[in-house]
Amino acid sequence: MSTTKQTVQQFAQSFFEDTLNKRRFLHQNPELSFEEYNTSAFVKQVLTDLGIPFESMADTGVVGLIQGELPSDKVIALRADMDALPITEVEGRSYGSQNIGVMHACGHDVHTASLLGVARILMAMRAEFGGTVKLIFQPGEERLPGGASLMIKDGVLENPKPQGIIGQHVMPFIEAGKVGFRSGKYMASCDELFMTIRGKGGHGAQPHQNIDPIAITAQVITAMQQVVSRNADPRIPSVLSWGKIIGNGATNVIPDEVYLEGTFRTFDEKWRAEAHEKMTKMAVGIAESMGATCDFQVAKGYPFLINEPQITEASRRYAEEYLGAENVVELDLWPAAEDFAYYSQETNACFYRLGTGNQEKGITSAVHTPTFDIDETALQTSIGLMAYIALRQLEA
Repeated sequence: MSTTKQTVQQFAQSFFEDTLNKRRFLHQNPELSFEEYNTSAFVKQVLTDLGIPFESMADTGVVGLIQGELPSDKVIALRADMDALPITEVEGRSYGSQNIGVMHACGHDVHTASLLGVARILMAMRAEFGGTVKLIFQPGEERLPGGASLMIKDGVLENPKPQGIIGQHVMPFIEAGKVGFRSGKYMASCDELFMTIRGKGGHGAQPHQNIDPIAITAQVITAMQQVVSRNADPRIPSVLSWGKIIGNGATNVIPDEVYLEGTFRTFDEKWRAEAHEKMTKMAVGIAESMGATCDFQVAKGYPFLINEPQITEASRRYAEEYLGAENVVELDLWPAAEDFAYYSQETNACFYRLGTGNQEKGITSAVHTPTFDIDETALQTSIGLMAYIALRQLEA
């Protein structure tokens, strides 16, 4: 094990600059969800240069296979997502996005470049391990229905079938050089809510002649919070938030309708389904009781993400071996959503966080912001640790 660790660390140091260059290239050339054609071609070219066979899935997805030279039928999958976000990056970066209005603001350039670096390490060490490593380069994590669901439909978890899957994600609130793990439930399910309340508009000075959808909307928003505060089991975290409300009236004009968009997130699939039903009944019932109508739609998104305890605790131990226990932290529940959750519902999964922040360098911006960036020294940690975890999982 000690020899393996030292070998991986040496390769991680040797391949760091190449991984950094790949990350910067990808950062300069971001592509939106399900449009990752150039990114996919780049990944395929790198795999070809490394001598790694691959196939395409879900249009722009790529799946490579690395076969160790020692006898073993074990299979472990490693996943990276490739898509970017519709965000305009701040100016002044030498490696800033050249695709105006599109930015790798969630670190998927880091994930993709890192998995290519991991592939390079594993290919260099093929004679030292047995089993198969499945490399999953996945499209469309940022947009429903989620590229993971499409990859699964196309058979990414079959032929060969992995015993588990490992994924990592940048975390700017953890310092570079550190990583975070959490066993069990980790990230929330995520559903999009769309609601239209229709009444009867008119003059603001004559409310008695109208059916005011704004007043009714206020009642609905307030009442629906009871779905979380009084219907949810307090042991199951739940979030109901409205982020968009449009009522196109004026100071003296009551509109005919109000349109809303929101999100519902939780950590239990049974309660999630019940909540959908309760929200719908409550919104429709309140609107109808006040003379209006309500169209309530739920766009079901990603399920909650669960880190299977055995593979996660083993991966945590391997991280402590590789980085030192002082550089491995415990994660809290995270109510954001991630389509890696689809894999976690199908097989043993471990999704951990890669520290990419550096307060001294001023690298503290959250993901999904125009100022997001990483301390690029994290790339050496990223490629080395993921390669080491994969090797130890195959060896276990």
